[in-house]
Amino acid sequence: MTVLSIIHDCLDALLHPSARYDALTRARHRAFMAPRLFGSLAAFAAFPAYLAMRGAPTALEVAAFAWLIAPILLSWFLSRTGRYEGAHVLSSLALTGLVMTVAMTTGGIESFAAIWLVVVPLEAALSASRRVVAFASALALACAGILIVIGHFGLLPPDASAISRSIFMAFGVASATLYAAGLAFAAESLARTSVALLYVEEDRYRLLARNMGDVISRHSCNGAVQFISPAVQTMLGAPVSRLLGHGLFDRVHVADRPAYLTALSDAARGGEARSVEFRLRRDAPRGGARGPNSQVDFIWVEMRCRPLEQASETADTTEAEVVAVMRDVTDRKIQEQALDLARTAAEQADASKTRFLATMSHELRTPLNAIIGFSEMIVQEDVLMVDAARRKEYAQLINDSGQHLLSVVNGILDMSKMESGNFEIAPEPFAPRAALLNCCNLLALKARENGIDLVTRAPEDLPVMTGDPRAFKQIVLNLVANAIKFTERGGTVTVSAGVEGSRLVLRITDTGVGIAADDLKRIGDPFFQAGKTYQRRHEGTGLGLSIVKSLVGLHAGEMTVQSKLDEGTTVTVALPLALAPKAGQPSSNIATLTPTLRSPAHEQEKHQEQFHQVKKSA
Repeated sequence: MTVLSIIHDCLDALLHPSARYDALTRARHRAFMAPRLFGSLAAFAAFPAYLAMRGAPTALEVAAFAWLIAPILLSWFLSRTGRYEGAHVLSSLALTGLVMTVAMTTGGIESFAAIWLVVVPLEAALSASRRVVAFASALALACAGILIVIGHFGLLPPDASAISRSIFMAFGVASATLYAAGLAFAAESLARTSVALLYVEEDRYRLLARNMGDVISRHSCNGAVQFISPAVQTMLGAPVSRLLGHGLFDRVHVADRPAYLTALSDAARGGEARSVEFRLRRDAPRGGARGPNSQVDFIWVEMRCRPLEQASETADTTEAEVVAVMRDVTDRKIQEQALDLARTAAEQADASKTRFLATMSHELRTPLNAIIGFSEMIVQEDVLMVDAARRKEYAQLINDSGQHLLSVVNGILDMSKMESGNFEIAPEPFAPRAALLNCCNLLALKARENGIDLVTRAPEDLPVMTGDPRAFKQIVLNLVANAIKFTERGGTVTVSAGVEGSRLVLRITDTGVGIAADDLKRIGDPFFQAGKTYQRRHEGTGLGLSIVKSLVGLHAGEMTVQSKLDEGTTVTVALPLALAPKAGQPSSNIATLTPTLRSPAHEQEKHQEQFHQVKKSA
């Protein structure tokens, strides 16, 4: 083993750098150089013994021994250039030259050396190149033809004796047979090496296919799977046998199947790589049952596919195959969705800020202008000749504007407490009918001034309920005030109450302007009002329904809104009759619920008009 290792190391040192990193190429270069080097060296080593036994050599023997340097030169050529086919061509030329030299001096085509012309294409076959074999075969046939022609015209030297010719013929046949056997052995050795390397490469790629996280597959242009790596079992929880053919296609989400087939078809026809993302159904783990809380059945997969290289240029493109690499990108998709949700939330927050500034700027500026204007007129009463009655009226207008500002600020503070979770309610028994009638009586005068008929329907047998009475009044006042504000003169607002099961149901119905379908789903958002902010006919902060929605949620109730444009709106609030207080919540810790009774915008405008008229008259 030590001698063989030394020989291998010596041969590897002679190899061209281009052949050192490919096992099959390295084996072929070794098979070319080893017999030629050792054969020539052995012949040179035996040459002195031959001279001692033979005596003075003939010219032919000198030429034959001189030819022994040719294999050494060929090995040197291959070692320096790495041109394997070129080395075989030169070897065929050298062997043919030696055969022709010996044959022309020993009988031509009938010479014992002529049999070696058969060995020339056999030796070239080791190159595994059709061009080299064709060249060597043509060269051997041409040399055979030349020998026949020269023999026909009698240009050859006289034949040797019959005994000598027989001996040389036997030597030629034996030597050619032995050399052909050596070539056959070398060819078989190269074949075994090639098969062994093929198995090694196959095992290597199979190992990669089994252990890499990505799934490798081969498809026909119609999507049928012809091969898929075992990694798919980890990805989808299904065996490979169930995914062959159209098994994988059946697992593609119905909405993603066109994109899946299009990517495969484009890759097969266009000759370029394609990339597509789609959803694949994944089997539930063994022993696990699918339920409403189980893991999602579909995963997101990114597939990159490209056409498989054809064996020949004339291959039918309609039968082109596609190789694909699939990767699970579900986590990335979840992150993208989370980013989209965060972006949407940020945009909504920015829009809420814009709506808040647009709404508050008007709601605060109008009463502040009235307060500043009428207070200045009171300060300048001597110049403007303001009497006591007019001064009292101005003071009342200042008070009304201040109350309006207070209601706006209270609404904002209440909404802030509700959103932060610091708004607390204290349930206690109270009569909902009395509270409902009290709220409607407070708003009856406002309804009459607007020419609106306010109808209250509260059965006398309404049971006592447990809840926060001030929060209940806040709900009723906000809903009824909104209904009156958005109902035109001559319309009707109906307030009704009743018991359905274990809940008290309030319905506030108006015949007002209604709400568009696009705005209906956003009703209850803070600072949101239906219609364009700067073109609405009815002013307000947009906090009324938002506060109602939060108070109803604190009571574990439900609120629904049904509306159509120019037909009216119905708001339904369902509250439980018995609301248990939270554990550890003291009964004295009750948030102050200030009724959001805001002065209508047209009253503020009326005050401003009075202010301008008085100032003009002064």
